[in-house]
Amino acid sequence: MDGLDRKILALVQSDSRITIQELAERTGASTASVQRRLRAMREAGTIKREVALLDQQALGLGITAVVSVDLERDSVEQTETFKRKAKNDPHVTNFYCIAGDSDFVMIVVAKNIQDYEAFTQRFFFADKNVRKFRTSIVVSTVKATLEMPL
Repeated sequence: MDGLDRKILALVQSDSRITIQELAERTGASTASVQRRLRAMREAGTIKREVALLDQQALGLGITAVVSVDLERDSVEQTETFKRKAKNDPHVTNFYCIAGDSDFVMIVVAKNIQDYEAFTQRFFFADKNVRKFRTSIVVSTVKATLEMPL
């Protein structure tokens, strides 16, 4: 990856709808070169996906919770089961296996506090392998991005 690739990625990650022509103009490269480089980065997996970022508040999802989770047993099978459950739940937007005081940290969105409480009932309390979980409710978002530093 060279400087031109990084310029292209910086522009694409801030606006995935930018045209090839505009990328070429803003990077000083030819349109053919930009197309070739984008294709190569997609094929290599450098560009994993191109998605639309939605406005959480406009969708009626007023609660964001940062939740740390400790499992009762750390067997591979039980851990994998919990990971699958998190990956498949639409309320869980981010899920991290961590080293430290907890086993996992997740970001959960919900309509309101009642919706979040219903999530905790089915996701944590109904799971006998969850030893404990701790929730911090986000009061305001100062920064939330998926952009990588280039």
